[in-house]
Amino acid sequence: MAAVAVLLALVFAEPEKSPRDALKPLNPLVGSWKGTGTPDGTREERANGFWTETISWGWQIKGDDARLVATFDKGKHFTRGELRYLPEKAVYQLTLTTPAKDEVTFTGALTAGKGAEQTFAGERTNPVTKEVERFVLKVLHPNRYLYSFETRPATASGFARKYQVGATKEGEPFAQVPKGNECVVSGGQGKIPVSYNGKTYYVCCSGCRDAFKEDPEKYIKEFEKKK
Repeated sequence: MAAVAVLLALVFAEPEKSPRDALKPLNPLVGSWKGTGTPDGTREERANGFWTETISWGWQIKGDDARLVATFDKGKHFTRGELRYLPEKAVYQLTLTTPAKDEVTFTGALTAGKGAEQTFAGERTNPVTKEVERFVLKVLHPNRYLYSFETRPATASGFARKYQVGATKEGEPFAQVPKGNECVVSGGQGKIPVSYNGKTYYVCCSGCRDAFKEDPEKYIKEFEKKK
């Protein structure tokens, strides 16, 4: 019976996702976003701590490795971000760089909500304060996402939000759902034309364009097979 149970587990086990496939639900992040941040607190504290920033997301692909990379212009808390999927652990990992060039890494899961909604929630333990810190990134709509930072003492159960940033995609009406060509590499919204053997395809960002140029036949084969 034990051997049968093991065999059934192998047959019905979910296949291991590649980093690129695991991150595809977050394709709407690719592009440039205008963010507005506010700290939690009194009305005066929120007004005095208000800030704006621009966040640009794109793919970085090398061989079988893939990640989503963010750069923050005038970011109050971060200058860069890198979101990865670790197949060997089946977890998502977000590493953020602060203006002081410190790196903080949050590990967690990606969960789907209604419609296109996707939420990454990752945690870490602050080595100095010993507090548990949580970073939540929520894609609400192709043109809207939020991220927030929360903390709790190690002995407590509830998190307290410290700040939140709401972002809308630049150059696109909020209510409009983007349509058009599909990125031959990531499956996202293709905006940049690329050519191979006289045929035109589309990619969503410079990272996907570089990956396509490096191995066009690989991505065209995957694209045609999917279609």
